[in-house]
Order: sequence, then C-alpha cells, then structure tokens
Amino acid sequence: MEQYKCEFIEFMVDCGVLKFGDFTTKSGRKTPFFINAGFYRTGAQLRKLGEYYGKAISVAFGLEFDVLFGPAYKGIPLSVATTMAISEFYDKEIRYCSNRKEVKDHGDTGILLGSPIHDGDKIIIIEDVTTAGTSIGETMPILNAQGDVSVLGLVVSVDRMEKGQGTKSALKEIEENYGFKTTAIVTMEEVVEHLYNKPYNGDIIIDDTLKAAIDAYYVQYGAKQN
Repeated sequence: MEQYKCEFIEFMVDCGVLKFGDFTTKSGRKTPFFINAGFYRTGAQLRKLGEYYGKAISVAFGLEFDVLFGPAYKGIPLSVATTMAISEFYDKEIRYCSNRKEVKDHGDTGILLGSPIHDGDKIIIIEDVTTAGTSIGETMPILNAQGDVSVLGLVVSVDRMEKGQGTKSALKEIEENYGFKTTAIVTMEEVVEHLYNKPYNGDIIIDDTLKAAIDAYYVQYGAKQN
C-alpha cells in the first residue's frame, strides 16, 4: 500500500473521523464503522486533508482539469482545501466551485459559490463519502445547466465498498450510470489491512472481535466487485 494511504488512515483515526463501534447509517444499515468528515475541524487538519485529496486526484486523474466542484455542504471546505493544496504542492491553479442549497436572488446571485462554470470546463467532483450516490443525482443537473461541460470523475475520501442501490458499490454504480471514473483516497479494505491487529499509538484499533463484525457486515452489505 502506498505510504500516503497509510498516513491518511492514521490521520482519520487521529482526527476522530474514522470510528468503530455500533452505528446506523442514513439508509438504516447497522454498521461497525463510521466515517464523518465533519470532524475535520481545524485549519491544520483541513490543510492536511487537502494534501491527501490532491494526491489521490493527481494519481487517478492527473491535473489537466479546470474546476473542483464540492456539493453543499461538506463538499465546500473540501473543494477549497484541495484546490489550495494543489496550488501549493503541484503549482497548478484549479478553480473551486460549490452550490448553494437555495438559489440566492440578491447580491452574489445564483446557485453557485466560488468560480463560475464555463462552456468547455473539465470538472472533478469531490465528496467525503458516497454510500448511495444520491448527491451525484442532485449535482449533475446543476453542472449540466451551466453549459457544455465535461465531468471527468468523482473523488471521495473512503470507498466503503458496500452495495449501493443494487449489488454493486455506489462508486461503481456512479461510473456505470454517468460514464465517468470514480476514485477514493483509500478503501475500507485498505483501512482494515493497515489497522488489523497492528498497534497504533499503543492500541490495537481493529482486533479479532471487531474484524469479525466488519466481515459479517460485508457478508450482508458488501458490494460485488465485478
């Protein structure tokens, strides 16, 4: 596994973003792990997060694109932090853009925050975690309404590797439904590989009991890989 992936997994643990226990997702699934990007709360954390996203984007897509679009609300700081990191570490100016939940009719009017989107723009969408692909269904009409644009792909922090609407993962369903590539900084398989029965800061984060619970979850909800 690449070093930046290992570092990102530990970074999520340090920030309290990656948690293990008993949780319920929005879809009602009982899950032994939970990822909440809302726990990135400081400038230093967001700066580092932007670096990891920037690395994943450069590896999967390269940097020949124009706009990084972060759907409201969590996508807003992600798009800002990542475009700043790309500027700092790759000397590449990428515009950031997000949407408002409600259209503003005074001052800085319209549905978009940040950069306008123009005909011919190449766009990458950035999100925290995608479990059902719902937000992409809301995002694509917004982007297409801005003009003749090309969406190159979607990047998320963690691929949960569980079923979306059907038997395939949400990311795979998005690829098939919208015709663009998806990627993640890490997958849950990589998270388990890095943390299972390996001490981190003096603790075993994923022990045999937790590993069994994760395995059982994937027996029920795991996505077909092909």
